Formats: sequence, C-alpha cells, structure tokens
Amino acid sequence: MNIALFEIDEIGKPLSVKDERGEHLVKVLHKKPGDTFTCGIEGGDAGTGTITKIEEGFITFDFKPESDGKPLYPLIMIIGFPRPIQLKRLLRDVAALGVCEVHLTGTELGEKSYMKSNLLERGSARKMLWDGTVQAGSTHLPELVMHQTLKDCLNDLEKRFPDSEKYALDNIRPKGSLKQNVIKSEDEGSSSMFIAAIGSERGWTDKERDLLEKSGYVLCGMGCRIMRTETAATVAASIILNEKGYLE
Repeated sequence: MNIALFEIDEIGKPLSVKDERGEHLVKVLHKKPGDTFTCGIEGGDAGTGTITKIEEGFITFDFKPESDGKPLYPLIMIIGFPRPIQLKRLLRDVAALGVCEVHLTGTELGEKSYMKSNLLERGSARKMLWDGTVQAGSTHLPELVMHQTLKDCLNDLEKRFPDSEKYALDNIRPKGSLKQNVIKSEDEGSSSMFIAAIGSERGWTDKERDLLEKSGYVLCGMGCRIMRTETAATVAASIILNEKGYLE
C-alpha cells in the first residue's frame, strides 16, 4: 500500500484499526501518534496524513493536501471480456499503469458466461482498480464501462472521442507492429486521446476486424507469441504510454 486512499466523506473521521488501511498503518508500518503517512482523497488531492491519536481501536489523523494525486493518462483500453480471474489481474495492472478508462465488451468468440460473472456487482472489480491505484501511489481510479457488443463499444467511444488515435491488437492481419504504428502516428501529430482494443481469448473474427478497421482502428501486432488477454493489455498499454513519453 503506497498510499492510504480515502473517500471524501472519510476525511476528518476516525479510522478503525480493523480497516485494511488502519491495520496497514499500525501492524505493517508501526505508525504511532505524531507519525505521518502518505494519503489522499479518491479522485482528488494526495498529501500527508499526521496521526494525532490512536485509542479505543481508532486512528485519528489530520490531512494536508500537497499534490494532484497523479492524474490518469489519456489512454482508453477496450477489452474483450476475459475469464473473471484474469479480469481481476488485468484491472489491477492497468489501473497501476494509469489507464483512464476500461471498456469491457462482449465479442463474437468470447465466452458468453464470463459476462454473467457477479464480479462487478460484488464490488470486486472496483477493489482491483482500487488496489492498482494504491499500488501506483495515485488517487485517481479508471472508469469501468460495460458493453454487450464490440459495435456498441466502438460507437460509444467514437461519439466521445472522434479524433482519437485507435489501435487494435491482432496477430492475423496486422499492419505492422504496435510500436511502429504509434511512432508513425506521433510523427503525424499527436492526438489528445489514445484507444487500444484487445480481443478476448480467441481473438477477433474477420467481421470484427472489418468493423475495427472501418471505425479507424489500425490492426497491430506485438510479435509472434500469443499472449493472454491481461498480458497483452499490460504490454500494449506500456508500449503506447512509453512511446508517447508518459513513462519517461
């Protein structure tokens, strides 16, 4: 836990030592009254918390805002709905990388039962985004959006970001590597938003490839190896953010 993250209405209220954050402060970091720790408000400022007292199972602290909490990068990920266990890892990792939105979508070859997972309803998805954000020492969680079909997803994003740079990972008919295409687009003038689409376990169908290309997505490869969805998402996000200068 590289930052203790709080919702706005928790600031100024005692924190239970049984809370995950309180337990980390007392049992892992061995904090005592007068000690400081890094903390922040979800979606807001980050700063320093100063413990004023620990008694009767509660931690009282003051919060001093000091920074903007590491805002998210202008990168949106479209993900063909993966296995729930893969989704947990994926959400945590892309949140740590600073992706601003994650759009989960059904695909023609994707397993339909995955979309019926109660992962979202139970709050597990948000917990993974929270964990990734805390790992990064940030206060800003990516937005998570669900779509039934790829067409619905693409239409939604096109309305909001018509001038974005768009890439889709594909090892069947790629037009060069992801890195080559990102560098090329940078030479032609950088967009204010980047979108990367990664298919489900079995990849895209020809119909979906045609739809992606018609929607302005460049089909790109990342070498000859076939990666899991969560691995491909993490690698693709890293390549784009690095080539655009966000990881320097």
